[in-house]
Amino acid sequence: MTNNNPQAEISRPNVILILADDMGFADLGCTGSEIQTPNIDSLARGGVMLSAMYNCARCCPTRASLLTGLYPHNAGVGHMGANLGTPAYQGFLRNDSATIAEHLRASGYATLMSGKWHVAGDFEPRSVDHWRIGDVEHPTPRQRGFDRFYGIMDGATHFFSPHYMLEDDSRVETFPDDFYFTDAITHKAIGMIDGAVAEEKPFFLYLAHTAPHWPLHAHPEDIAKYDGVYAKGWDQIRTARHETMNGQGVFQRSWDISPRDSTVHGWEQEKNRDWEASKMATYAAMVDRMDQSVGTLISALKRLGQFDNTLILFLSDNGGCAEFMAEDGWAKFYPDKTHDGRQITMGNVTGLRPGDAQTFQSYDKPWANVSNAPFRLYKHY
Repeated sequence: MTNNNPQAEISRPNVILILADDMGFADLGCTGSEIQTPNIDSLARGGVMLSAMYNCARCCPTRASLLTGLYPHNAGVGHMGANLGTPAYQGFLRNDSATIAEHLRASGYATLMSGKWHVAGDFEPRSVDHWRIGDVEHPTPRQRGFDRFYGIMDGATHFFSPHYMLEDDSRVETFPDDFYFTDAITHKAIGMIDGAVAEEKPFFLYLAHTAPHWPLHAHPEDIAKYDGVYAKGWDQIRTARHETMNGQGVFQRSWDISPRDSTVHGWEQEKNRDWEASKMATYAAMVDRMDQSVGTLISALKRLGQFDNTLILFLSDNGGCAEFMAEDGWAKFYPDKTHDGRQITMGNVTGLRPGDAQTFQSYDKPWANVSNAPFRLYKHY
């Protein structure tokens, strides 16, 4: 299409890519969930909802592919962060790949990132003093095309008390008493957008959440919204989500639901129903708060007069996560004290309600089976 008026300027659109972490297909209102996600649902109604897509089943391969447009092996992250000795499995972005930020910065865009990086090698959360941030095997977002960065280098963090965060090239040393990761990265992202608009530059924002990846941490008022909602159990919730998504026409034709995972017992056989319901309520609260942050971001775009000229993309890096948080499993890699010295009870301790800063739990396979309805399996698969 040719513009015959050489004086006419075509405004380049802003682009915001919002990535959820370990969120299942059925966890949004627009895909059948009881979780309250009005802001994301509104984006789906006002735009295009794609109900068929593929990801790379794990956090960092998906992110490497998303950032470069390449198969993860061609981007250097064929598996996870460990360097397995070949360019396809080196665990960090290859230098013969280019990120979307590198391309867009060369085209005059302000390139902004807030959240989780996880394409820069392996890290031991309990040994942050030995991290080699910025060396050849641990490139930062600022070394791969982003003008601004605020967030974490590795794959997960304590939502109230992160073990290591960067702002641009400097470590964040202190955290306010009301710190919560989802809120913080959204607030910083809006500040970055303010700066780009002041400079009259189009912007690309990569808002990479860790929600609702374990650990299960959420604001008490958000958890309270789901108190009692999951007392009916995973069987009824999964069936209700499936019926809703078919009723909403999410798929081109009505799908049958896969059988409950054969290793998951029925809700009627569960002996710790209150605790199990509290885990899913906390997970729901994390998704809810992420949706609230999307609403805050949209309000900022409207305040700045940028909403109508911004392409907003929302997706998840993989499905819901079935990992059981054992004290001697994933939990053993993470600090067992908060930054202000409080002891954290690590792992899924039966009867200990999750959500606050002194817990470190996951919602486990039965609820991941709900998140991924109507599908069979989980993250990893």
